[in-house]
Amino acid sequence: MKKIILITGASAGMGKEMAIHLLQDGHIVYGAARRVDKMSNIQQLGVKVLAMDVTDETSMVAGVETIIKAEGRIDVLINNAGFGSYGAIEDVPISDARYQLEVNVFGAARLIQLVLPHMRDRHYGKIINISSIGGKFAAALGGWYHASKFALEALSDSLRNEVKQFGIDVVVIEPGGVKSEWSEIAMDSLMKISGDTEYRSLAKQFAGIALKANAKNADPIVIVNLIRKAIAAKNPKTRYHGGYMAAPALFMRKILPDRTFDKMLLSQLK
Repeated sequence: MKKIILITGASAGMGKEMAIHLLQDGHIVYGAARRVDKMSNIQQLGVKVLAMDVTDETSMVAGVETIIKAEGRIDVLINNAGFGSYGAIEDVPISDARYQLEVNVFGAARLIQLVLPHMRDRHYGKIINISSIGGKFAAALGGWYHASKFALEALSDSLRNEVKQFGIDVVVIEPGGVKSEWSEIAMDSLMKISGDTEYRSLAKQFAGIALKANAKNADPIVIVNLIRKAIAAKNPKTRYHGGYMAAPALFMRKILPDRTFDKMLLSQLK
């Protein structure tokens, strides 16, 4: 059945791939992002492009109203917009930390608030929140990014139990390593913030390992296929994971004590 789908962060990486493939599946896809100029190619394919900044109330309200006016409903919201603000917690300005949470948490939460009344009216809807395996464990130098994803996981759990009564599903996607511009941006942030502080040695080691791992990262289609499963399933799982190191990392976090897991993470930097 054809769905009306809203995807945030659709100008690059996983979001753009989601838009392309879900459109090919026959759905009506709205791709939202700040960088509208970077979506001309998917617009030509048939994706309906929206200018939206998930830190701006006016643009979010306008985007949802545009879809409702045109389609009469929103079946699936994919909260994909997000980025990684990296740096030692001592070094990261609190203004940067607030912006990290504004994008990764509060933007997603506000869009959820905006689409829920329309989903409740139809007693149907799916809210898919793109978290990370970093929403289940936290490594050094990514404290605020991990905090945002931990928060998104918790909000998703609460929301799932609140809206089940209205026939609405809430699904969390937990990617591991996936090919995108995310890692380069995050490591640039890390070196800018902590590359010349007391944490510079750790930062350089971390950035080096992260950038080398890019070659092993999975293609975005791996995550797209998880979303396809969630959309198609009558009773989707609460969580899906995929991408480089996703399964082993989540398994080790589940079975290892905290300090043992810490040692395992730090050993990767040697």
